[in-house]
Amino acid sequence: MTIKIVLRASVALTALALSAGAPQAQEATKACLITKTDINPFFVKMKEGATAKAGELGVELMTFAGKIDGDHETQQQAVESCIAAGVKGIMITASDTKAITDVLGQARDAGILVIALDTPLDPIDAADATFATDNREAGRLIGAWAAGQMGEAAADAKIAMLDLSASSPSVDVLRNQGFMEGFGIDVADENVIGDEDDARIVGHEVTSGNEEGGRQAMEALLQIDPGINLVYTINEPAAAGAYEALKSFGMEENALIVSIDGGCPGVQNVAEGVIGATAQQYPLLMASMGIEAIAAFAADGTMPEVTEGLDFTNTGVNLVTDQAVEGVSSISVADGQAQCWG
Repeated sequence: MTIKIVLRASVALTALALSAGAPQAQEATKACLITKTDINPFFVKMKEGATAKAGELGVELMTFAGKIDGDHETQQQAVESCIAAGVKGIMITASDTKAITDVLGQARDAGILVIALDTPLDPIDAADATFATDNREAGRLIGAWAAGQMGEAAADAKIAMLDLSASSPSVDVLRNQGFMEGFGIDVADENVIGDEDDARIVGHEVTSGNEEGGRQAMEALLQIDPGINLVYTINEPAAAGAYEALKSFGMEENALIVSIDGGCPGVQNVAEGVIGATAQQYPLLMASMGIEAIAAFAADGTMPEVTEGLDFTNTGVNLVTDQAVEGVSSISVADGQAQCWG
């Protein structure tokens, strides 16, 4: 009886020793990417960048998107799903930069790193980090270029403002106000769209950031003033829709269109004269940097650092045009095509 007990103990100890000596399988770091839509080429490229970097670093990536730009409810449900899945990091381009902060606060309370991509939250410190284009600078570049291109005629410009959505997310405000600053329009409250009193502004319309929205918004503003000769657009799909509206009225030669994005279709539209100039941003870099930050946080708690002098990490912006304006930094269409996406 004693011998049996000793043998059993020996077998148990051997098994324990083998178990202790064997390498333990580590659970993969999980991360989420939540974009505004999965249709806009900007967010398609963002997803590609995140997926590629996640594969490289061994991060398990879950992706979600709103049904349309502005679909806050779907994004909120996505955040809740990410929390339940036990992810280490959430990257999000928020449709409603204010309303989403409550559920993202729950994620942070759960020890999840929250990174805003492209669109800063309101307030910006509702995220642990923001990887984005300097959207104010992107707007300023196209505004300054438009003023230089129009010359003395800028004093009598009739401007259509094609914005994003009624909720005015931060990216919408920053680009809009940056454009006005660059063009030389006094901005009243820099956090509010549409409160300026410059007579050159014909009006503001929202586009949902897509071509059909751009067309409808342009048509509505042309009903107010058919003499519009400068069109600011939140992005290149909206710009394409605005051009189609102008073309349907035979007015495509009368108005200068400026935009922001830098996707390959948009840069091609600059080459073809549909858009005068666009500010190019780099979504693949935003997303890949976000995955790197989540992997570093999961490994040892490292937090992302901001760009010096800013409260976010600047992923760069370049004005793309072949009609350079003195005093406004730009790159050629050929250079823009070499760096475009979509």
